[in-house]
Amino acid sequence: MEKTGAVILAAGGSSRLGQPKQFLLHGGQTLLARTVNAAAGCAPVVVVAGRNAQQVEEELQNRQVWVVHHEEWERGIGTSIRVGVARALEIAPDLDSLIVLVCDQPHVTSTLVTSLREMREQERKPIVTCVYAGSVGVPALFARSLFPELQSLGDTDGAKGIILRSAADVSQVAFPEGAIDIDTPADSLRYLDGTGRAIQA
Repeated sequence: MEKTGAVILAAGGSSRLGQPKQFLLHGGQTLLARTVNAAAGCAPVVVVAGRNAQQVEEELQNRQVWVVHHEEWERGIGTSIRVGVARALEIAPDLDSLIVLVCDQPHVTSTLVTSLREMREQERKPIVTCVYAGSVGVPALFARSLFPELQSLGDTDGAKGIILRSAADVSQVAFPEGAIDIDTPADSLRYLDGTGRAIQA
């Protein structure tokens, strides 16, 4: 397989949830740890941290990841993607592709990430995206040719815009569980096991 890194977006403030969603527990692990585990076959794995950067560092201190302290995370998700891609390329300038993930999808697995990479090998299209809830979204793989677009995103723009603009160059992997993400207390109670409590309040 080609050399594929991962950028995990974990900088948000979880304002609707009322506590950092990165540290909610599911299956005995935090959502952040689960996402890092899913990306374990990629190298490097870059985690973009914001408001809770120190706690992210502590959570991941024994893992083979690079944590970026993104001080301007409140400007928008596009800034986090730009910072993550830049750091990944600093670590591994010869990357062939990158997978962008978020840490509030509890059903992301290493099997899914492998499926994205295998689809890239099979069809050679520059984008491999997940499909759920009638649309496309992350996790999504972007070939090196699209790194400039990722690094040129507007402050509040996500990667979905790039996917939609490039419809003819996109392969798809079905991920119906991707429609489940954790944004509110009701989400955490409905979709996470136990109480959806965080490891630290």
